[in-house]
Amino acid sequence: MEWIDEGIIVSSRHHGESSSVICLFTKEHGRHAGLVRGARNKNNSGIYQLGNGVTARWRARLTEHLGIFNCEMTDARAARLIEDNLRLEGLLSICSLIEIALPERHPYPELYSRTISFLDDFEDSASWIQNLIMWELKLLADLGFGLDLSVCALTGEKENLAYVSPRTGRAVTFAAGEPYREKLLSLPKFTIDQSSEGKISTKGDISAGLKLTEWFISRHLLSARKTKMPAARNRLAKRWENKI
Repeated sequence: MEWIDEGIIVSSRHHGESSSVICLFTKEHGRHAGLVRGARNKNNSGIYQLGNGVTARWRARLTEHLGIFNCEMTDARAARLIEDNLRLEGLLSICSLIEIALPERHPYPELYSRTISFLDDFEDSASWIQNLIMWELKLLADLGFGLDLSVCALTGEKENLAYVSPRTGRAVTFAAGEPYREKLLSLPKFTIDQSSEGKISTKGDISAGLKLTEWFISRHLLSARKTKMPAARNRLAKRWENKI
């Protein structure tokens, strides 16, 4: 068995003295693991950093085998972000969520395309962190846990949406939700206002967005796997709060 595909390195763990088992999020083969011989050799160590783009050749005798990867780097994202701690945590967070949430060897072509588009704008976009939150919302939707932020769950209104029910994932207007605000999640404006795309949101809205997606990612994607929010995602939220 053999195939060639493009992908993003989303995890890497040591195997033996110099090799690694890496996992890629690929365009046509989804999340796929394989062994890289000599991955930690001096000449190769820069290639197998999380977030880097690669062209990969995978070979195995049988489909169910782990198989061998040979990779050629196409985008050294990790190196370019080494001095930008906040963006680096964002990149590592995306890699960790893909590694944890996606079933292995199941293609998600739209999610892959969306992820590449996000990463292509990642380094230069002033609104990258709100774009990351939107990426997380779409990840939830792709895996069957999309939120309904279009209409109030209590009144049917489409205006003045301000909260989200942590139980149902449905929006609630300010008036209907205000008596229960302590039990509800805040709804950031940029998640429902298409005119805000590309614009820089308030720091409070970003904080609310990070808390919103964290809640539903933990509930729907992580609890069933009995795992916690990735450390990089926690660091991203903490660094953002400290920045405020």
